[in-house]
Formats: sequence, C-alpha cells, structure tokens
Amino acid sequence: MDVEAMRTFVAVAETGQFQAAADQLGISQQAVSKRIATLEKHLEVTLLVRTPRGSRMSLDGQVFLPHAKKVLTTVEQAEQAVRPGSRPLRVDVLNRRIAPAQAVYRCYRSHPEMNLDAVTLSKENAAQATRAVLDGAVDASFRALPAGQVPAGISAERLLDAPLELLVGPGHPLADAPWVRPADLAGHRIWIPGIRPGTEWAAFYQALSEAFGLSIDALGPNFGDEALMDALADSASLATLVGSGDRYLWPQAHDLRRIPLHDPTPIYPHVLLSRAGDQHPVLTALRDHLRTSGPRTPDDVWAPDWVDR
Repeated sequence: MDVEAMRTFVAVAETGQFQAAADQLGISQQAVSKRIATLEKHLEVTLLVRTPRGSRMSLDGQVFLPHAKKVLTTVEQAEQAVRPGSRPLRVDVLNRRIAPAQAVYRCYRSHPEMNLDAVTLSKENAAQATRAVLDGAVDASFRALPAGQVPAGISAERLLDAPLELLVGPGHPLADAPWVRPADLAGHRIWIPGIRPGTEWAAFYQALSEAFGLSIDALGPNFGDEALMDALADSASLATLVGSGDRYLWPQAHDLRRIPLHDPTPIYPHVLLSRAGDQHPVLTALRDHLRTSGPRTPDDVWAPDWVDR
C-alpha cells in the first residue's frame, strides 16, 4: 500500500478540502486527486465523496481513517528510530579494560548527553569485526588493521596509539627500574594469556617478539585478569605487557609495578573503523574527541611494519 497516498487521504479527511490538503503536503491538487484515486483503486472502495463545499468521507473512509493514522504513526516511529542520532552508537571496544574502552568512557564523561553503547566483540578478529561494521551489527570498532586490508565501504582512521608498559610483581629483577628498553626484556618470560592465533593482536606480539628478540607466549589456560595479576604477584620471573591507558585492578598487597618502555616505545595502534559516509553525530563527536584528547606518545616509537604510518 502506498504510504504517501494514505498520508494524502488523512490530510484531505482532516482538512475537508483537496486544495487545503495539497497546500499542507506541498503538492498540486491534481497530485492529491491522483493519490486518492490510486488508494481507492487498491482498496476497491470509495473513501471520499466530493461535495460543492469540498469533500466528505464515505462510511468506508470513516472506518479506514483511524487505521490509516495508526499506520502513519508506526511509519514515523520506524523512520525516527533509524535517523542519525536517534539510536545509540554501537562501538566495539574489544575489551572493557583496555585503552579504547577507557577513551570511549572519557568521551562519554565529557559529553554525558551522548547516546552510545560500548560492546565487546572479543572473539572476533579484525576481519570479522570489520564485517560486523559493514553488516551494521556495530557502527564502529577499534582494531589494529593494516591499511591494505581495509575493505571498500569502510572508513579507517588511526586515532589511538597505546604505549606499552611492563607489568611485574615486586620480586621481578626489573621491578624497581624507572623505565626499561624493549631489548632489556630479552631473556625474560612475558606471558600474555589472551593471545589467540589468527587475531591482529597475535600478529602484533609476533612482530614485537621478532623485532627485539623477546619471549612472548600464551601458554596455559586463561583464567582471566585476576588470575594473571595473582600469578605476577607470586612470581619473581613472570611479566606481562599492558597499554598505558589500560585499566587493571589488583589488591594493594600484590604491589605490582607498571614500568614504561622507552628507546623505543612500542605502541599498539588502534584504528577506528566505521562505515564510509556514516553521519551518526555521536560518531563524529567521538572522532573529534580522540583527535584532540588522545594520549601523547614519544617521538621514538616502534610499531609493526604493516601499520599505516
């Protein structure tokens, strides 16, 4: 059924004049007559009866009017639901503890009127997350995606570089160092249980290992962040790597140490992926926030060769 024809019928029914309905809708009187005729032909009934003073509804028209109004209200609600800014912006932050989630949260704190929803596609790799953006399952995703792998229809902007830090327990040989070089980590076991084959972060840590001769592994079961913090606190040899903007919590008695890495500083490059041409106002605000308030990184940084500079 033609929604515009139904809208025209309601306008004529409420104004009582074809010309008044035409003026209200911004169309010609001829167009109004044509739409009404099309609607009546579709329904196989007469809805409006012309009179010397304008028009009046037939009995069928009187029955049809309240239903037509309900349909138009539903159509308006459906259109409003998907207009830019009318629904929450769905952003994949990968993990609620790491830098992208914290950056989105700070953006929201700065603009609490924002309508957004942070989700975690933690089991998907960059290619799968990109497909989720293209399919509309999410509006945006933070991923370390090489420029050559960005598909058509996706806008990609590197907006958040997370400098890496060493996280160790108080008994670790490097626990009291003010900062360390990546090369100083050679010979130390670095355990990152969240690494999964086929993910972009697995490729990142593989490149980091090869660049500085490091021993990075994900051996053993992953019992979560709390278990990792417990293991670090109890070990004099175990270490892990975290982003400087990541938010991990542990008991004060663990006395864990976050040690910056310099000379050079490895950075994890978070690229914001979204559908090309997406005009959602919260997405625009998020981009602007990241461009102006992202963490400052040293001049001497390291990133994998496949990262878009």
